[in-house]
Amino acid sequence: MGLFFPLRRKRKVSGNELPDAIRNIFGYYPKNIAIYELAFRHKSAATRINNGFRQCNERLEYLGDAVLGSVVADFLYKKFPFKDEGFLTEMRSRIVSRSNLNLLSRKLGLNKLIQASRDSGIKTSSIPGDAFEAFIGAVYLDKGYNFTKKLIVQQIIQTHLDIDELMQRDINFKSKIIEWAQKEKRSVEFNIVEEDDRGKNGKLYTIELEIDKEIAGRGQDFSIKRAEQSASRIAWEEHLGNIETG
Repeated sequence: MGLFFPLRRKRKVSGNELPDAIRNIFGYYPKNIAIYELAFRHKSAATRINNGFRQCNERLEYLGDAVLGSVVADFLYKKFPFKDEGFLTEMRSRIVSRSNLNLLSRKLGLNKLIQASRDSGIKTSSIPGDAFEAFIGAVYLDKGYNFTKKLIVQQIIQTHLDIDELMQRDINFKSKIIEWAQKEKRSVEFNIVEEDDRGKNGKLYTIELEIDKEIAGRGQDFSIKRAEQSASRIAWEEHLGNIETG
């Protein structure tokens, strides 16, 4: 049994319906609908052009990830003027985590717009979150940074996220991983792959979490326990969080 889980197939939304769908969700009509069609095209439904390049949403996902990270960082920096870098980094990670983006995609209905092959044998839980990031990339190209920033802050963060709840969330991801692995009869190993002596600051440990001999998360900290927690959080949010959220 593999590590990842399949996405249930949604009814395909046609190109003619997509502008109305975006209008219903976010209150505006896109100018360049082709960019949005690409944002919701999973690689299993990719079209090939002459040089063999596959047209799918992966490049837009890359762009959207950068734009989303920038907007969230700016939002948190201004909202919490007296919090340190560690707090801001942790909060940003919680907001842009794959499990959270998967939830947002479903909450907004973006997952219903995804185009994917019925016979692709998809085995990943990240498709809704990937499409969410690709959509942000499409908005940025279509409407510009300021419009995209306003949309993310006002229509996503302030409308669909409970920042106070995210702040108070204290999850022992290592325990959750171990509990899940025992239930599913999976092997779990935490390996120290690097120890960087930082002098007075001590050693910076890099930990890799392996599930069934495959690297599922990588974390760094000056404490081995915290590095293991970091690796566990990444593994849970990137690969396993959808188990609980459906």
